[in-house]
Amino acid sequence: MVLSNALENSSGLSPGNTAPHLHTTDHTRFTVLGMLAVTDGSESVVLQPSRPAALLAALLLNANSVVSVDFLQRVIWGEETPAQGKSALHSCVLRLRRLFGKYGIAGNMIEAVPGGYRLTADAASLDLVRFRELLGAGYATGEPEAELRLLREALALWRPPLLANVPSDLLHRDELPKLQEEWLRAIERVFDLELECGRHREALADIWSTARAYPLHERFTEQLMEALERAGRRAEALAEYRRLKSYLAQALGVDPGSALQRLELAILRGESSGGQEAPPPRRPPPPPPAADPAATDPAGADPAHGEPVDGGRVLDSLVGAGLLEEGPRGLYRVHELLRVFTRAAAARGDGGSAPEPSAPPIPPSASARTGHPTTEPQRPGAAGLHPTEA
Repeated sequence: MVLSNALENSSGLSPGNTAPHLHTTDHTRFTVLGMLAVTDGSESVVLQPSRPAALLAALLLNANSVVSVDFLQRVIWGEETPAQGKSALHSCVLRLRRLFGKYGIAGNMIEAVPGGYRLTADAASLDLVRFRELLGAGYATGEPEAELRLLREALALWRPPLLANVPSDLLHRDELPKLQEEWLRAIERVFDLELECGRHREALADIWSTARAYPLHERFTEQLMEALERAGRRAEALAEYRRLKSYLAQALGVDPGSALQRLELAILRGESSGGQEAPPPRRPPPPPPAADPAATDPAGADPAHGEPVDGGRVLDSLVGAGLLEEGPRGLYRVHELLRVFTRAAAARGDGGSAPEPSAPPIPPSASARTGHPTTEPQRPGAAGLHPTEA
């Protein structure tokens, strides 16, 4: 139900002089975690965009605190405050009080105090107060399931877009981002609890959509990668890292933060994320029956048993894992992670330092695939690029 022009005319009536009906009960309250509205629990009156609506929104967002006259004037009129700004502000307050009386709301909810005005509200009369009370209770409890229940109850009050019917640039620029941060902190904590309780599969859909909606909030992508990795979907987890890395490079010219980089490295190493022990390795399947050597496919050979492996497939696998970056003329750039792995492996072998890794040699079959000769000198200025043929 929409209250048309109820805050713009002196009578507070909609067109046709028919007032929207709200039952006057102790449950009548205001909502700001969505459209600015008045509700009795069964019916809601959504206020039309107007200056008094902006005034009401400013008082509700700062409920139980003194809001200065100067701030309220800038909320309503921006930088073009009228010459008689205080008198005009007082008129807006009087119109709000008349509207409150029409719906059985005490007019003294808005108090004139030295320096400004204050609107008194509690959890029963304002959804924002209820939202913050639930968050505080959730953060204070030490029991994950109880905290998760309280936080989800608080988030259920959130019905965006927030205050879309309030015409105030100042509120949308300076006040609503603060509310958004409270929501981001709460939803991030919910995902942490879901992962902590082992419900990574159930939380995947919510984490996925949130990470897509807030790509600059890197913690959501980190949680998504953790959930995918725990669900046994390592390739998808690494793909999420590469997607965000590409987005940040194009949008801001930066790399993901250190936490995401460490998580990518842990997943590449096969370590479990989130500080949990990795699951026990699966028992390997029994070896297949011996096959006719003439019928053996070299592309499926096992290098662990000394059998030949197709070099092209090795290169494709390394490029697909992000460890090699294909360059022009058959050259490849080695990812820093591959260098780290090589140095670490060499250090475990002889305790000494390891040489920088070179790109893996390609057997004749892969050389034929690329169409380049088997040897080619390094081009000047191509630092970090390695010839694919040795």
